[in-house]
Amino acid sequence: MMDGFDNISFLQPEMFWLFLLLPLAVVYYIWTRKKQQAAVHVSSLKGFQTGSSWLARFRPVLLVLRLLALALIILALARPQTSDVTRRTKTINGVDIVLAIDVSASMLAKDLRPNRLTATKEVAAEFIQGRPNDRIGVVVYAGESYTKTPITTDKSIALNAIRDIKFDGVLENGTAIGMGLATAVNRLKDSEAQSKVIILMTDGVNNSGFIDPKIASELAMEFDIKVYTIGLGTNGKAKSPYAIGPDGNFRFRMMPVKIDEELLKQIAADTGGKYFRATNNEKLEQIYDEVDQLEKTEIEQLEFYNLEEKYRDLVLLALGLVLIEVLLRYSLFRTVA
Repeated sequence: MMDGFDNISFLQPEMFWLFLLLPLAVVYYIWTRKKQQAAVHVSSLKGFQTGSSWLARFRPVLLVLRLLALALIILALARPQTSDVTRRTKTINGVDIVLAIDVSASMLAKDLRPNRLTATKEVAAEFIQGRPNDRIGVVVYAGESYTKTPITTDKSIALNAIRDIKFDGVLENGTAIGMGLATAVNRLKDSEAQSKVIILMTDGVNNSGFIDPKIASELAMEFDIKVYTIGLGTNGKAKSPYAIGPDGNFRFRMMPVKIDEELLKQIAADTGGKYFRATNNEKLEQIYDEVDQLEKTEIEQLEFYNLEEKYRDLVLLALGLVLIEVLLRYSLFRTVA
């Protein structure tokens, strides 16, 4: 039988106009009923049994049964159906992304809150969480570079790699933009993704490493890798580390900010990417939001419908009511006027 009405739809709802026949049937019944009743005129009712039979009072039940049967037939003609929808998502054109993050000592500057490196990690983590259908890897560089994690679909691995980034003096100090970019290219060169992207972040100029940034940029072009470059830091001066005190903590003072914007712009332009300048936390978040919009992954949503016809139950119930009405008419109500 029909179990609930929440997910029921009607294939032929125009059949509901037939419900207008029900009041017409009631009117017709009343009209014919009056014509069938004959009037007998007598001078006195004395000697006749008065009062109507209780069966006569319940005779309209036959009409109710027939009307209910007709209503069920109309509902059946409207073709009620229940549908069970199963949805699945399928990635059509995935994006492979490598985040290349500068971890030199200057990334401890406090012009971003609480410093450039921490702000970059927080925004990068949000970016990774917002890309559930992409593979993401992490490369860090200072005077040299290495892969923190190769491209992976496991977001927990990428997020842990981002959270573990810190300035620990393991890498030679300096800013090897060419090395960082080349390592990121190496992570993506064998990728079969439709779109391959590097997000390169730095707050300085290329002053270390044995790979020229222009050579690394040409490698990215050869493997059809798009590079978005981000220059971190305010214009002018920033409170930056310049020495380590006797207590082992960094000493800070206002120092000039030097970012090779021309190089970063050239890398982005050559590879089909875009250059951004992040002078505060809000601007850095906006940059990642824009990159997120520029590099959308195409997702196909598949829907599977399981339709079940319900008109058969209504027809059977209508036939049952008609059968009951016929049995009552020619048995219990047979002699009732």
